[in-house]
Amino acid sequence: MAVQALGYVGLHARSLDDWVAFGAQLLGMQLAERSRAQLVFRMDDRRQRLLVTPDAADGPAFFGWEVADAAALDALATRLEDAGVPVMRGDAALCAQRRVAGMAVCTDPLGNRIELVHGCESTTEPFLPGRCISGFRTGALGMGHAVLLVPRLEAVLPFYTGLLGFRVSDFVLDPFKAYFLHCNPRHHSLALIEGPAPRLHHLMVECFSLDDVGQGYDLALAQEGRVATTLGRHTNDWMTSFYATTPGGFLMEYGWGGRAVDPATWVPREETHGPSLWGHERLLAPPALREAAARLRMEAAAQGVRAPVQVLAGNHTLRRGECAWWDAAVRDAAD
Repeated sequence: MAVQALGYVGLHARSLDDWVAFGAQLLGMQLAERSRAQLVFRMDDRRQRLLVTPDAADGPAFFGWEVADAAALDALATRLEDAGVPVMRGDAALCAQRRVAGMAVCTDPLGNRIELVHGCESTTEPFLPGRCISGFRTGALGMGHAVLLVPRLEAVLPFYTGLLGFRVSDFVLDPFKAYFLHCNPRHHSLALIEGPAPRLHHLMVECFSLDDVGQGYDLALAQEGRVATTLGRHTNDWMTSFYATTPGGFLMEYGWGGRAVDPATWVPREETHGPSLWGHERLLAPPALREAAARLRMEAAAQGVRAPVQVLAGNHTLRRGECAWWDAAVRDAAD
């Protein structure tokens, strides 16, 4: 009865035109539908992954979290109601709009609209990216991850772990306090960062190719103020990424090479090397936070902290050893 993946996200936006350019031309999503009422973006074989509707203010409209089937949806809705969380069933019109077979709606402790769904509609029509990219890593992992700022972690964490069934991957206490949660092998589909006011911090989408990210970074650099966090690599999910400022003011992480976990055996741990192995200079962060993050990166570098590169089969070439010292080190590690 637990949540299995982030199926889709809905956004309010003051300018749909800005999202057309950002979603298709920078991120490479397919603009599948455009009207005065909404924009619909595809990332894969799903009919819709990102929905943007006009509004007087920018911000998240809803988060669509998938469950296995109708029975799992009923069980999860009952669990929420038993815990005192009001739940509303999505009618046929709303399910048709979201292109799902069934839905239950509630709000999290932050006031975010949570749409629990099953039977998301797919299509055989080919995915046609808005710019030349290799595609997005989705499938059973969902569309990516969402990161929320929360005033008090202890007031929000039990809702997602105790009721929706998320499990803790790891947590960070320095230079900020955050919990990273998984619901499938993606290292985290949701993260909660303690901050002064509740809001959406960022969404993440993961590309198949590192070059997709690098070329996207070039495009973002060409737009003044678009890059919010420079190219870098995270310590916990090993993602190589940069962060772009969206038309809505929150951030979009554009990444490659994310880590997979085994939900059946994974043991939560504290990440003590800071958020990033290298890079990820937070250009919009307060000076104190930037200094603390830089200190942790330098400490990780001095300690020789490394992480294996995560590649998909067919998306890499093994090089021949050219250095006797390195070849010996590899043999020793294998023994």
